[in-house]
Amino acid sequence: MTRNLKYKGLAILAVTVACLYALFGLPTSLAELKQNFRQSVKLGLDLRGGSHLVLQVQLQDAFKAEADLIIDRLKEEMAKRGIPYDSIDRNDPQTLEEADKIQINIRGVPLDSTAAFRNLVAEAVPNWVLTPVSSTDYKLTIRPTEALALKRDTMERAIQTIQNRINGLGLTEATVQQRGRADAEAEILVQMPGVDDPARVKAILQTAAMLELVEVRDGPFQSRQQALAKYGGVLPLNTRLVRESRRSGEQGETWWLLNRSAVVTGRDVRNARPGRDEFGKWETDFTLSQEAARRFGRFTESNIGNRLAIVLDGQVRSAPVIQGRIDDRGRITGAANEQEASDLAIVLKAGSLPAGIVYLEERTVGPSLGADSIRQGFLAGIAGLIAVVALMLFYYRMAGINATLALILNALILLAVLSYFDAVLTLPGIAGIILTIGMAVDSNVLIFERIKEELAAGKAIPAAIDTGFGKAFLTILDTNITTMVACAFLFIFGTGPVKGFAITLTIGLTANLFTAVFVSKSIFEFQVARNPRMASLSI
Repeated sequence: MTRNLKYKGLAILAVTVACLYALFGLPTSLAELKQNFRQSVKLGLDLRGGSHLVLQVQLQDAFKAEADLIIDRLKEEMAKRGIPYDSIDRNDPQTLEEADKIQINIRGVPLDSTAAFRNLVAEAVPNWVLTPVSSTDYKLTIRPTEALALKRDTMERAIQTIQNRINGLGLTEATVQQRGRADAEAEILVQMPGVDDPARVKAILQTAAMLELVEVRDGPFQSRQQALAKYGGVLPLNTRLVRESRRSGEQGETWWLLNRSAVVTGRDVRNARPGRDEFGKWETDFTLSQEAARRFGRFTESNIGNRLAIVLDGQVRSAPVIQGRIDDRGRITGAANEQEASDLAIVLKAGSLPAGIVYLEERTVGPSLGADSIRQGFLAGIAGLIAVVALMLFYYRMAGINATLALILNALILLAVLSYFDAVLTLPGIAGIILTIGMAVDSNVLIFERIKEELAAGKAIPAAIDTGFGKAFLTILDTNITTMVACAFLFIFGTGPVKGFAITLTIGLTANLFTAVFVSKSIFEFQVARNPRMASLSI
């Protein structure tokens, strides 16, 4: 018994120390202790104040991008199979309501190529419906199921990209989630506790960050007209004219004739970080994935002496001459300062948005409501705890101290777990903590009443304690698991505040199984070990 108690005591001590370290660290002063606690327990927007943004994803952009990919695929396949045509283009939906009305038009397919063309469409684009308009013209429309899947995928990718960009700024407590359930709304709610000036965040979120490394076919030109005049008004096949972005103070325009397809895109970027060039100016260095590095290495090795354009968001940032083989590294120059270079690195690492976004709502929430909520919640928690402890001590006497210690450790574990997992404490979370106090007390009441019944039946104190805990354990386990199942449904189907309540209550109930059963029983066993001849138990 003595050896088992030592091991149990060490386990309880280890858990307590780990919890205290999570909340307070290793402070050297009282001020540092308070500071560590504030940093450990992160508060949500409703308690701390901050910025509240509502964004709308322009789903029509994703549908147009998908249609462009289909058009390129059709052109390539029709060229391979020798199927002639006059033109392939698409309509241009401008609103969310028109997004799934995207349509691809194919004109001028000869009658003798109809069967081959239909077979090609069935093989290459099975998710689109081919409808004849005339004997030589056709239209492609996206299937409803594919449209829903594309909307869902676009929203998920947009949320993930925005989350990655915000996390790159160090705002780990931010909340990013879809607002509402209808796909047509396409709205995303972003809450950033502690951020009272969201201008920089908005700039980062609005940046598309579409990076392309493209072969330069000709240039530079002083104007678009000059470039078109050189080629008689018609650009060479598979080329495009792209303007170079101006730096601060520069006058005039610079245009480059680029290859239509990129050698490397932003999807191939594995990492990015700010840095300085040989002149001390800020730049953004990026690293490519292994597959892209091999492709880029082959291209640069065979194009030494030619120019390569670095295109960001549809504008050429620079067009350096390739001096030698380049494998997995590159750099984007022209950053005005460290913050600009760092912000570009963040959006490159997070990836490009699948569609544009517009801001529907922006407001700054002051901390006054949060401070009042914290004060009221704290007072309610303290008042409830004092009342519970007083009642337990009055009714169960010395055993009430046992329950109080288990209750304090329960709260300590709950806050420590929130700290370890960087979880955010919101007002519903405080409600979950208060409810946890009640559940923990209920567990102790069940155990104590069982022990009293065993003592009344004439059992010895050690046997009564062991039997009481054993009989109450299944009831406590059943109660906690039932509540956790309800919490699981709240987490799956609820919104942010409801999820916070469910998470906090689940952590508290899990800790309760440890404190009410393991810790409380160990305290009873310690009392019996100190006084084996104990005649009565204060309960």
